[in-house]
Amino acid sequence: MLELHFEALLVKQYSEQTIKARRDQFKIFLRWCADQGINSPRDISPALLEGYRGHLFYYRKKNGEPLSFRTQHGMLVPLKGWLRWMAREKYIVQNPAVDLELPRLGRFLPKHALTRDEVESILAEPNTGDARGLRDRALLETLYSTGMRRAECVQLKLHNVDFNNGTVFIHQGKGRKDRVIPIGNRALHWIEKYLTEVRPLLVLEPDDSSLFLSFYGAAISRDHLSGIVHEYVKAANIGKLGGPHLLRHTMATLMLENGAELRFLQEILGHESIATTQIYTHVSIRQLKLVHSKTHPAERSLNPRSMTSRAAASQSLRAAITSPMTRIS
Repeated sequence: MLELHFEALLVKQYSEQTIKARRDQFKIFLRWCADQGINSPRDISPALLEGYRGHLFYYRKKNGEPLSFRTQHGMLVPLKGWLRWMAREKYIVQNPAVDLELPRLGRFLPKHALTRDEVESILAEPNTGDARGLRDRALLETLYSTGMRRAECVQLKLHNVDFNNGTVFIHQGKGRKDRVIPIGNRALHWIEKYLTEVRPLLVLEPDDSSLFLSFYGAAISRDHLSGIVHEYVKAANIGKLGGPHLLRHTMATLMLENGAELRFLQEILGHESIATTQIYTHVSIRQLKLVHSKTHPAERSLNPRSMTSRAAASQSLRAAITSPMTRIS
Protein backbone atom coordinates (compact mmCIF):
# COMPACT_ATOMS: atom_id res chain seq x y z
CA MET A 1 0.00 0.00 0.00
CA LEU A 2 2.95 2.29 0.48
CA GLU A 3 3.91 1.95 -3.18
CA LEU A 4 0.37 2.90 -4.22
CA HIS A 5 0.62 5.92 -1.95
CA PHE A 6 3.92 6.96 -3.53
CA GLU A 7 2.36 6.61 -6.99
CA ALA A 8 -0.46 8.88 -5.88
CA LEU A 9 2.09 11.46 -4.72
CA LEU A 10 3.87 11.32 -8.08
CA VAL A 11 0.57 11.94 -9.85
CA LYS A 12 0.17 15.02 -7.62
CA GLN A 13 3.60 16.19 -8.90
CA TYR A 14 5.65 15.46 -5.80
CA SER A 15 9.31 15.32 -6.78
CA GLU A 16 11.29 12.07 -6.91
CA GLN A 17 13.63 13.49 -4.27
CA THR A 18 10.66 13.95 -1.92
CA ILE A 19 9.49 10.40 -2.60
CA LYS A 20 12.98 9.05 -1.91
CA ALA A 21 13.17 10.95 1.39
CA ARG A 22 9.78 9.62 2.43
CA ARG A 23 10.80 6.05 1.63
CA ASP A 24 13.68 6.42 4.07
CA GLN A 25 11.41 7.92 6.72
CA PHE A 26 8.87 5.11 6.39
CA LYS A 27 11.61 2.48 6.70
CA ILE A 28 12.35 3.84 10.16
CA PHE A 29 8.67 3.77 11.14
CA LEU A 30 8.06 0.27 9.76
CA ARG A 31 11.18 -1.08 11.49
CA TRP A 32 9.94 0.39 14.77
CA CYS A 33 6.48 -1.12 14.21
CA ALA A 34 8.01 -4.55 13.60
CA ASP A 35 9.83 -4.26 16.94
CA GLN A 36 6.41 -3.64 18.54
CA GLY A 37 4.94 -6.71 16.81
CA ILE A 38 2.88 -4.60 14.38
CA ASN A 39 2.97 -5.92 10.81
CA SER A 40 -0.27 -4.60 9.28
CA PRO A 41 -1.49 -1.01 8.77
CA ARG A 42 -4.83 -2.09 10.20
CA ASP A 43 -3.14 -2.61 13.57
CA ILE A 44 -1.84 0.97 13.77
CA SER A 45 -3.64 2.71 16.62
CA PRO A 46 -3.56 6.23 18.10
CA ALA A 47 -1.68 4.82 21.10
CA LEU A 48 0.93 3.26 18.82
CA LEU A 49 1.47 6.59 17.04
CA GLU A 50 1.87 8.37 20.37
CA GLY A 51 4.48 5.78 21.25
CA TYR A 52 6.33 6.44 18.01
CA ARG A 53 6.27 10.17 18.64
CA GLY A 54 7.79 9.52 22.05
CA HIS A 55 10.40 7.26 20.43
CA LEU A 56 11.46 10.10 18.12
CA PHE A 57 11.61 12.53 21.04
CA TYR A 58 13.90 10.31 23.14
CA TYR A 59 15.96 8.97 20.22
CA ARG A 60 19.66 9.87 20.29
CA LYS A 61 21.96 10.00 17.30
CA LYS A 62 25.42 8.41 17.27
CA ASN A 63 26.91 11.64 18.60
CA GLY A 64 24.47 11.62 21.52
CA GLU A 65 22.37 14.52 20.24
CA PRO A 66 18.55 14.32 20.05
CA LEU A 67 16.59 14.75 16.86
CA SER A 68 15.61 18.37 16.31
CA PHE A 69 11.92 19.20 16.56
CA ARG A 70 12.05 20.08 12.87
CA THR A 71 13.33 16.58 12.06
CA GLN A 72 10.67 14.97 14.28
CA HIS A 73 8.02 17.11 12.61
CA GLY A 74 9.33 16.13 9.18
CA MET A 75 9.09 12.42 9.99
CA LEU A 76 5.55 12.61 11.37
CA VAL A 77 3.95 14.72 8.62
CA PRO A 78 4.38 12.07 5.86
CA LEU A 79 3.06 9.43 8.27
CA LYS A 80 -0.11 11.45 8.91
CA GLY A 81 -0.50 11.95 5.16
CA TRP A 82 -0.18 8.23 4.45
CA LEU A 83 -2.74 7.24 7.08
CA ARG A 84 -5.14 9.94 5.90
CA TRP A 85 -4.78 8.63 2.33
CA MET A 86 -5.39 5.01 3.42
CA ALA A 87 -8.55 5.98 5.29
CA ARG A 88 -9.82 7.96 2.30
CA GLU A 89 -9.10 5.03 -0.04
CA LYS A 90 -10.84 2.61 2.39
CA TYR A 91 -7.73 0.53 3.08
CA ILE A 92 -8.34 1.12 6.79
CA VAL A 93 -11.62 1.80 8.59
CA GLN A 94 -10.56 5.09 10.17
CA ASN A 95 -7.54 7.33 10.35
CA PRO A 96 -5.66 6.71 13.64
CA ALA A 97 -3.57 9.87 13.16
CA VAL A 98 -6.47 12.35 13.27
CA ASP A 99 -5.59 13.55 16.77
CA LEU A 100 -1.81 13.10 16.55
CA GLU A 101 -0.27 16.43 17.49
CA LEU A 102 2.92 17.49 15.74
CA PRO A 103 5.88 19.13 17.52
CA ARG A 104 5.65 22.90 17.46
CA LEU A 105 8.16 24.54 15.20
CA GLY A 106 9.81 27.78 16.19
CA ARG A 107 11.48 30.10 13.73
CA PHE A 108 15.20 29.63 14.19
CA LEU A 109 17.89 32.00 13.01
CA PRO A 110 20.78 30.65 10.96
CA LYS A 111 23.79 30.02 13.19
CA HIS A 112 25.85 32.60 11.39
CA ALA A 113 26.46 34.41 8.15
CA LEU A 114 29.88 35.24 6.77
CA THR A 115 31.42 38.64 6.41
CA ARG A 116 32.52 39.78 2.98
CA ASP A 117 36.17 39.10 3.82
CA GLU A 118 35.36 35.63 5.15
CA VAL A 119 33.45 34.56 2.05
CA GLU A 120 36.19 35.95 -0.20
CA SER A 121 38.77 33.87 1.67
CA ILE A 122 36.66 30.75 1.03
CA LEU A 123 36.31 31.56 -2.67
CA ALA A 124 40.09 31.94 -2.90
CA GLU A 125 40.77 28.47 -1.46
CA PRO A 126 40.42 26.30 -4.62
CA ASN A 127 43.59 25.87 -6.65
CA THR A 128 42.37 27.14 -9.99
CA GLY A 129 45.56 25.89 -11.61
CA ASP A 130 44.11 22.37 -11.79
CA ALA A 131 40.86 20.97 -13.11
CA ARG A 132 39.29 20.15 -9.77
CA GLY A 133 40.05 23.54 -8.28
CA LEU A 134 38.70 25.36 -11.33
CA ARG A 135 35.45 23.40 -11.22
CA ASP A 136 35.12 24.01 -7.50
CA ARG A 137 35.74 27.74 -7.87
CA ALA A 138 32.95 27.89 -10.45
CA LEU A 139 30.66 25.99 -8.07
CA LEU A 140 31.39 28.26 -5.11
CA GLU A 141 30.99 31.42 -7.17
CA THR A 142 27.65 30.18 -8.54
CA LEU A 143 26.26 29.40 -5.09
CA TYR A 144 27.42 32.72 -3.64
CA SER A 145 26.30 34.85 -6.58
CA THR A 146 22.81 33.36 -6.93
CA GLY A 147 21.94 32.08 -3.46
CA MET A 148 20.37 29.03 -5.05
CA ARG A 149 19.66 25.90 -3.06
CA ARG A 150 21.92 22.86 -3.17
CA ALA A 151 19.34 20.78 -5.07
CA GLU A 152 18.84 23.59 -7.59
CA CYS A 153 22.57 23.84 -8.26
CA VAL A 154 23.14 20.15 -8.98
CA GLN A 155 20.26 19.97 -11.45
CA LEU A 156 21.45 22.92 -13.57
CA LYS A 157 21.77 22.24 -17.28
CA LEU A 158 24.03 24.00 -19.77
CA HIS A 159 21.13 25.85 -21.35
CA ASN A 160 19.94 27.17 -17.95
CA VAL A 161 22.75 29.75 -17.85
CA ASP A 162 22.18 32.80 -20.03
CA PHE A 163 25.54 34.52 -20.45
CA ASN A 164 24.09 37.35 -22.55
CA ASN A 165 21.49 38.44 -20.02
CA GLY A 166 23.34 37.37 -16.86
CA THR A 167 20.57 35.10 -15.59
CA VAL A 168 20.02 31.51 -14.51
CA PHE A 169 16.81 29.58 -15.10
CA ILE A 170 15.87 27.41 -12.13
CA HIS A 171 13.71 24.58 -13.43
CA GLN A 172 11.27 23.08 -10.93
CA GLY A 173 12.88 24.44 -7.78
CA LYS A 174 11.40 23.91 -4.33
CA GLY A 175 7.66 23.48 -4.59
CA ARG A 176 8.12 22.56 -8.30
CA LYS A 177 8.28 26.23 -9.24
CA ASP A 178 10.33 27.73 -12.06
CA ARG A 179 12.09 31.07 -11.64
CA VAL A 180 14.74 33.21 -13.32
CA ILE A 181 17.39 34.77 -11.10
CA PRO A 182 20.40 37.04 -11.74
CA ILE A 183 23.99 35.83 -11.69
CA GLY A 184 27.00 38.14 -11.46
CA ASN A 185 29.73 38.66 -14.03
CA ARG A 186 32.43 37.18 -11.80
CA ALA A 187 30.53 33.93 -11.40
CA LEU A 188 29.89 33.82 -15.16
CA HIS A 189 33.62 34.30 -15.76
CA TRP A 190 34.50 31.23 -13.70
CA ILE A 191 31.69 29.17 -15.21
CA GLU A 192 32.97 30.04 -18.68
CA LYS A 193 36.53 29.01 -17.75
CA TYR A 194 35.19 25.74 -16.33
CA LEU A 195 33.14 25.05 -19.47
CA THR A 196 36.11 25.76 -21.72
CA GLU A 197 38.94 24.10 -19.81
CA VAL A 198 37.46 21.42 -17.55
CA ARG A 199 34.02 20.12 -18.50
CA PRO A 200 35.19 18.70 -21.89
CA LEU A 201 37.67 16.54 -19.94
CA LEU A 202 34.96 15.19 -17.62
CA VAL A 203 31.94 14.61 -19.82
CA LEU A 204 30.98 11.10 -20.90
CA GLU A 205 28.67 10.27 -23.78
CA PRO A 206 25.76 10.43 -23.99
CA ASP A 207 26.03 13.95 -22.55
CA ASP A 208 22.90 14.82 -20.55
CA SER A 209 23.96 18.51 -20.56
CA SER A 210 24.36 18.71 -16.76
CA LEU A 211 26.36 21.84 -15.98
CA PHE A 212 28.51 20.68 -13.07
CA LEU A 213 30.05 17.23 -13.39
CA SER A 214 31.88 14.95 -11.00
CA PHE A 215 35.18 13.36 -11.98
CA TYR A 216 33.22 10.23 -12.90
CA GLY A 217 31.51 12.14 -15.70
CA ALA A 218 28.05 12.24 -14.10
CA ALA A 219 26.13 15.18 -12.68
CA ILE A 220 27.49 16.11 -9.28
CA SER A 221 25.33 14.86 -6.41
CA ARG A 222 23.90 16.92 -3.56
CA ASP A 223 26.04 15.17 -0.95
CA HIS A 224 29.15 15.63 -3.08
CA LEU A 225 28.40 19.34 -3.43
CA SER A 226 27.95 19.67 0.33
CA GLY A 227 31.27 17.93 0.89
CA ILE A 228 33.07 20.30 -1.50
CA VAL A 229 31.75 23.43 0.21
CA HIS A 230 32.40 22.07 3.71
CA GLU A 231 35.97 21.30 2.70
CA TYR A 232 36.74 24.84 1.53
CA VAL A 233 34.96 26.52 4.45
CA LYS A 234 37.05 24.45 6.85
CA ALA A 235 40.25 25.09 4.87
CA ALA A 236 39.68 28.86 5.03
CA ASN A 237 40.13 28.59 8.83
CA ILE A 238 37.65 31.35 9.64
CA GLY A 239 36.30 29.67 12.76
CA LYS A 240 32.98 28.82 11.12
CA LEU A 241 31.66 25.69 9.45
CA GLY A 242 28.91 25.16 6.90
CA GLY A 243 27.90 24.04 3.45
CA PRO A 244 25.94 25.41 0.48
CA HIS A 245 23.26 26.89 2.73
CA LEU A 246 25.88 29.00 4.48
CA LEU A 247 26.66 30.72 1.18
CA ARG A 248 22.93 31.19 0.56
CA HIS A 249 22.46 32.81 3.98
CA THR A 250 25.53 34.96 3.47
CA MET A 251 24.43 36.24 0.07
CA ALA A 252 21.01 37.24 1.39
CA THR A 253 22.41 38.88 4.54
CA LEU A 254 25.05 40.91 2.72
CA MET A 255 22.59 42.02 0.03
CA LEU A 256 20.16 43.15 2.73
CA GLU A 257 22.94 45.09 4.47
CA ASN A 258 23.72 46.80 1.18
CA GLY A 259 20.14 47.97 0.71
CA ALA A 260 18.32 45.19 -1.15
CA GLU A 261 14.57 45.13 -0.57
CA LEU A 262 13.00 42.05 0.98
CA ARG A 263 10.60 41.46 -1.91
CA PHE A 264 13.53 41.23 -4.35
CA LEU A 265 15.38 38.83 -2.07
CA GLN A 266 12.20 36.76 -1.82
CA GLU A 267 12.14 36.36 -5.60
CA ILE A 268 15.84 35.50 -5.84
CA LEU A 269 15.73 32.97 -3.02
CA GLY A 270 12.48 31.40 -4.22
CA HIS A 271 10.57 31.83 -0.96
CA GLU A 272 6.84 31.29 -1.27
CA SER A 273 6.15 33.70 1.58
CA ILE A 274 7.98 36.92 2.40
CA ALA A 275 7.71 35.88 6.07
CA THR A 276 10.45 33.34 5.33
CA THR A 277 12.65 36.03 3.81
CA GLN A 278 12.14 38.29 6.83
CA ILE A 279 14.43 36.05 8.86
CA TYR A 280 17.34 37.93 7.29
CA THR A 281 16.26 41.13 8.98
CA HIS A 282 17.19 39.38 12.23
CA VAL A 283 20.41 37.89 10.91
CA SER A 284 21.87 41.24 9.89
CA ILE A 285 23.19 42.15 13.36
CA ARG A 286 26.20 43.97 11.91
CA GLN A 287 23.92 46.51 10.28
CA LEU A 288 21.86 46.85 13.46
CA LYS A 289 25.02 47.54 15.49
CA LEU A 290 26.11 50.20 13.00
CA VAL A 291 22.74 51.96 13.16
CA HIS A 292 22.72 51.66 16.95
CA SER A 293 26.16 53.22 17.34
CA LYS A 294 25.31 56.07 14.97
CA THR A 295 21.89 56.96 16.32
CA HIS A 296 21.61 55.99 20.01
CA PRO A 297 21.99 59.14 22.17
CA ALA A 298 24.26 57.41 24.68
CA GLU A 299 26.56 56.18 21.93
CA ARG A 300 26.65 59.56 20.21
CA SER A 301 27.75 61.20 23.47
CA LEU A 302 30.86 59.03 23.75
CA ASN A 303 34.08 60.80 22.89
CA PRO A 304 36.98 59.05 21.12
CA ARG A 305 39.06 59.07 24.30
CA SER A 306 36.50 57.07 26.28
CA MET A 307 36.10 54.61 23.39
CA THR A 308 39.88 54.11 23.33
CA SER A 309 39.83 53.42 27.07
CA ARG A 310 37.04 50.91 26.62
CA ALA A 311 38.97 49.11 23.87
CA ALA A 312 42.06 48.98 26.10
CA ALA A 313 40.01 47.59 28.99
CA SER A 314 38.51 44.94 26.71
CA GLN A 315 41.98 43.94 25.51
CA SER A 316 43.22 43.70 29.12
CA LEU A 317 40.23 41.50 30.02
CA ARG A 318 40.92 39.13 27.14
CA ALA A 319 44.57 38.90 28.17
CA ALA A 320 43.60 38.13 31.75
CA ILE A 321 41.17 35.41 30.69
CA THR A 322 43.73 33.68 28.49
CA SER A 323 46.58 34.02 30.99
CA PRO A 324 47.67 30.69 32.55
CA MET A 325 47.63 32.33 35.97
CA THR A 326 43.88 32.91 35.78
CA ARG A 327 42.90 29.39 34.78
CA ILE A 328 41.22 27.17 37.33
CA SER A 329 43.19 23.99 37.87
